[in-house]
Parts: sequence; C-alpha cells; structure tokens
Amino acid sequence: MRRREFITLLGGAAAWPLAARAQQPVMPVIGYLDAGAPETSARLAAAFRKGLAEAGYAEGRNVAIEYRWARNEYNRLPEMAVDLVRRQVIVIAAKPT
Repeated sequence: MRRREFITLLGGAAAWPLAARAQQPVMPVIGYLDAGAPETSARLAAAFRKGLAEAGYAEGRNVAIEYRWARNEYNRLPEMAVDLVRRQVIVIAAKPT
C-alpha cells in the first residue's frame, strides 16, 4: 500500500464517526392539545404518556411532547393548533372537551 492511499484511508476512517453523528435523525415531536388545565387533566396526560411508552416511545428519550393547555378558554384552541402545526409536530393529540 502506498503512503498516499494509506493517508486517504486513515482520513476516511477518522471522518466516519463525524458523518454518522451528523446523520442522526431529529427526535420526533408530538403536539398535545387540551382544552383544560394541566392540574385537572394530569391523569389523562399520564395515561397518554403510558400509552406512548407501551408503544415504545419515551418522552425525552426518543420522542418529545409539546403541551398546549387552553385552561377552558376554548377560543384559544385554534391558535394553539396553528402554533403546533408551525412547529411541524408529527401528530397532534387532542383531548375532547
């Protein structure tokens, strides 16, 4: 093996971990939209996270959740939904009133 081929091979091997790290996918984000308040909907939100965990998703580990609480101000729901869409969440889970 020639010196130039060896240096090229060595440089490619050194750059491989950097390229692999740069191609890691971004963590998916789920939007959670609730007409109530976190205090009154805590059990439902916990059940939602439990269901995600049963499907293999753990908040903070392989999925992020963006919570939006209208606190019974129903007129705020459309603007909150638009905000989640702007943030490009993969899905919006909405609790019916």
